[in-house]
Amino acid sequence: MSQQPDTVSAHPAGPPAAARAGSQREWRTARLALLDREKELNRLRDELAAERRRLPWLRLDKRYEFDGPHGRMPMRDLFEGHSQLIVYHFMFGPGWGEGCPLCSFWADSFNAMPVHLAHRDAALVAVSRAPFPEIDAYRQRMGWSFRWYSSAPSGFNYDFGVSATPAQRRAGGEYNYRHVDELMEESPGLSVFAINDAGEIFHTYSTYSRGLDPINSGYQLLDLTPKGRDEENLPWTMAWVHRHDAY
Repeated sequence: MSQQPDTVSAHPAGPPAAARAGSQREWRTARLALLDREKELNRLRDELAAERRRLPWLRLDKRYEFDGPHGRMPMRDLFEGHSQLIVYHFMFGPGWGEGCPLCSFWADSFNAMPVHLAHRDAALVAVSRAPFPEIDAYRQRMGWSFRWYSSAPSGFNYDFGVSATPAQRRAGGEYNYRHVDELMEESPGLSVFAINDAGEIFHTYSTYSRGLDPINSGYQLLDLTPKGRDEENLPWTMAWVHRHDAY
């Protein structure tokens, strides 16, 4: 994801060029073959999830503070009494005026999630570097109710690889666990944390770039359709995406 102009390309009508008609027997044979592969993918996904849970935990030695509707707060308050915290790193820098349209596409799936996650001892929040009043104004504009905080009081965004200073942008650095020659001011990501009974906070997982695909319900639905994401002929991959109030 990146800050890109809100351009959109027209989508051609009709089925994709690769489509062909077939008999009921052909369709069922092909569908059963695909089902075997889908089940294989599900098994692999379960294995990866288990391996993810076995990653070592990294204790946070720094104290991070965030700005929210009730003022400044320590990171432990983001957990809201749960032992697990999911943080979506939303691209929204100081002075932008509005959040990234692509992150907004992801965030449209968040509203109903916190109540469900709470019943599995997890909290969900978004975090950006923009000042909280800017964040809150945009959140209200978009009609979202999920919790969203500003990391402006601390180096949280920089430490978790989703923000870069002007010098870092020019020199390059690490994003998604690999060196990038030129960093963006803000980049997307998701991080997971755990807190123990002593109040110690641990970093347990982070993912970036295409690692965020599974939490975008719109893309998961499009992947089931004949045209799929239909992005091959666009100026850039997500050129079609607008904020939901701008289509």
